[in-house]
Amino acid sequence: MSASLLQPQLEFVPCPHPEGQHRMAYWRWGEASARRVVLCVHGLTRQGRDFDRLAKALVTQSPEPLQVICPDVAGRGQSEWLSDPMGYQIPQYASDMLALLAQLRSGVDIETLDWVGTSMGGVIGMVLAGQPAMPMPAPIRRLVLNDVGPAIAWAAVQRMQQYVGQYGQFQSLDEAAAALRVLSAGFGPVPADVWREMSSHMVRPAAQGSVTLHYDPAIGTPLRALTAEAAAAGEQVMWGLYDQIRAQTLLIRGGQSDLLLPETALAMTERGPRAQLVTWPDCGHAPTLTSDAQIEAVAHFLLEA
Repeated sequence: MSASLLQPQLEFVPCPHPEGQHRMAYWRWGEASARRVVLCVHGLTRQGRDFDRLAKALVTQSPEPLQVICPDVAGRGQSEWLSDPMGYQIPQYASDMLALLAQLRSGVDIETLDWVGTSMGGVIGMVLAGQPAMPMPAPIRRLVLNDVGPAIAWAAVQRMQQYVGQYGQFQSLDEAAAALRVLSAGFGPVPADVWREMSSHMVRPAAQGSVTLHYDPAIGTPLRALTAEAAAAGEQVMWGLYDQIRAQTLLIRGGQSDLLLPETALAMTERGPRAQLVTWPDCGHAPTLTSDAQIEAVAHFLLEA
């Protein structure tokens, strides 16, 4: 296999929004001509390079040509920021993914489409997989939901309301990585070298040689406007979508997660696509999918015949 296929290629897609359009960045691993596609979508404050290790493993292990696409959702990473902070919500993100899939389809006839979604990325996946009428190049065949479901514990939302977008500058990458480690305790045990590698994609240059986080602080605006009542109404909608999902589904839960509660995970195995549940006891919200065991579980699910 060519070494270039095991390096991420940065590309962009124009995405419409009410005031015009924005550019969304995405990282492509593997063969651009491959008809088999895996889309990996990150969590609320993260970006597409979170999936480097998983993407490389999938491309390497796939018995047939495969491309793994890892977008930087709007306002994060290499993607443009939105002019209206209230645009940072699931409907816009789902629309952006449809634009991305349309661009991919213009270059190759997509035969199979799989989805890996961590937290927010899983919500976007449920929205698309749960609406068969969506203009998709192919239905989502296999769906990996990483520590997320239709019901999100309100206490976890309140926790996120306190920190999303509340950041400053750091004197070095190591200082930023240490701060992120504290904030991301739920990710579980991640070796220091892997954590530094992941953190290097989480920062951008700031004044006088310092660094700051890569995302638009305004992504937290809609989150802080959310009420318990609105969240409960949204939960009912999401369960309705979940029940319509026909994709074979793998649900990953951090055993200490405060966002995906055990009773929600259990319900997800009993209704809708009847997800297969895997729990990582030493993680909270959310497993990073970077350990050999986590990668093996996802790769087996996506690549088995």
